[in-house]
Amino acid sequence: MAKTTTYLNFSRNTEEAFLFYKSVFGGEFSGGGIARLGDIPVMEGGPQIAEADKHLIMHIELPITGGHLLMGTDAPESMGFNVIQGNNVHLCLDPDTREETKKLFDALSAGGTVTMELAVMFWGAYYGTCTDKFGIHWMFNCTEKPSE
Repeated sequence: MAKTTTYLNFSRNTEEAFLFYKSVFGGEFSGGGIARLGDIPVMEGGPQIAEADKHLIMHIELPITGGHLLMGTDAPESMGFNVIQGNNVHLCLDPDTREETKKLFDALSAGGTVTMELAVMFWGAYYGTCTDKFGIHWMFNCTEKPSE
């Protein structure tokens, strides 16, 4: 079955970010757990991993809300990467309840920046946005109607 995942690149703090996301969403890392750059087999003629980079994350994945899979990697400059945080990616969560929305919003915005407080919008959703302490932008759009 087809699925969509989100892949996040960090220069050197993927593990810290994903431990934070695990504390917010719960669950366990999937796909065999944490794979590190030092786990890459050395191939003849291939690039060598710097000793200082061997502990960095090669691949990590965490199931979050609605079956969505959040994945990530460290992309160090020593391997030719230049990670630039920008505003071109937002992760949009559609929790089932306003209570869950508020809980996730508060946890993800802790240490970060609230860019739009949660509120009922003209389209009827309980909506808000924040940027977490790792520079990742989050949108929340809960369509649960309040009890009367």
